[in-house]
Amino acid sequence: MHRLVALSLGGGDRFVTELQRAWDAGDAVLPVDQRLPAAAQQSLIDRMGASIVVDAAGRHRRRGGWAVEPGDALVVVTSGSTGEPKGAVLTHAAIEANAMATSSALEVDPTTDRWLACLPLAHVGGLSVVVRALLTDTPCEVHDGFDAAAVADAARRGATLTSLVPTALQRTEASAFRAILLGGSAMPAERPQNTVATYGLTETFSGVVYEGWPLRGVELRAVGDEVQLRCPMLLRCYRDGTDPRPDDGWFSTGDAGAVADDGRLSVFGRVDDMITSGAQKVWPVAVERILAQHPGVAEVAVVGRPDPEWGQAVTAVMVPADPTNPPSVDELRDAVKSQLPAYCAPRAIELVDTLPKTPLGKTQRWRI
Repeated sequence: MHRLVALSLGGGDRFVTELQRAWDAGDAVLPVDQRLPAAAQQSLIDRMGASIVVDAAGRHRRRGGWAVEPGDALVVVTSGSTGEPKGAVLTHAAIEANAMATSSALEVDPTTDRWLACLPLAHVGGLSVVVRALLTDTPCEVHDGFDAAAVADAARRGATLTSLVPTALQRTEASAFRAILLGGSAMPAERPQNTVATYGLTETFSGVVYEGWPLRGVELRAVGDEVQLRCPMLLRCYRDGTDPRPDDGWFSTGDAGAVADDGRLSVFGRVDDMITSGAQKVWPVAVERILAQHPGVAEVAVVGRPDPEWGQAVTAVMVPADPTNPPSVDELRDAVKSQLPAYCAPRAIELVDTLPKTPLGKTQRWRI
């Protein structure tokens, strides 16, 4: 029987060793986020049906787990940005396809390049770095999460490639790396030329679209404004056995977007996030990009609030840079109207101390 092995370990050499050990035995691996409280980690392990747990104290068998299929490599928990997380079952063939396509796009040379994995290994942003390094025999340094000083030191010692989220990029000397894969949340309005904006999902084991262009073997289309993709990187199913792929293999991402005639993808945001105000469609991400550039805005999320006249009122939920002197709604409206139609401008502001986020910094809009 092929088992699911839960790796309840921080980033480092032991994680990589135990990952390879499980694969050599024909087992699949569930990385467990070490930032979760102990009770939440145990609940996750139970829900995903792991038969073995590897933690700081050793290797433990547990009852109640169930088998994985031959060829299964990973069960990676989705970020939960839209609700309850799910476990995406990824095969060895899928993760190899991802590793090879990524390495080809970046022209990775194992003799001169060196990967740095400095994002949490329970999510594809960090885990995919380790996996593609293993599968391409490219040297890799694995950190236990992001630390700006440690990242700078790794670059001085020869790391040339890494994967970051925008919040980490702000604390990194980007020029120290040959290339930086950037994903996880909305891209900064301005960013270094050696960064690569990626689009992908847990279900594709990280980015499969670079700067709007699909990687080798990836097909894209938009159906009813929703992005769909078909590629060898896709999950086999979720851990509960449900298969989100129809017979033709096209996976509905839940993201709104469009594919241009030349094949380039534009993503507007989650389909469920779209605001309909006075019969007009407003995509929150486009408005947020403009508001985030206002000096009085530290963080912002745009949502639709019920409104008797407009159906939904465009509302800016904002963390002000200076809580004693937040920008006015008229200031923010003027900023948006300078770049977008007037109906996209917020009609109200809600001031908050923080915005709810996933561990990788994605705003959990459904909780606002």
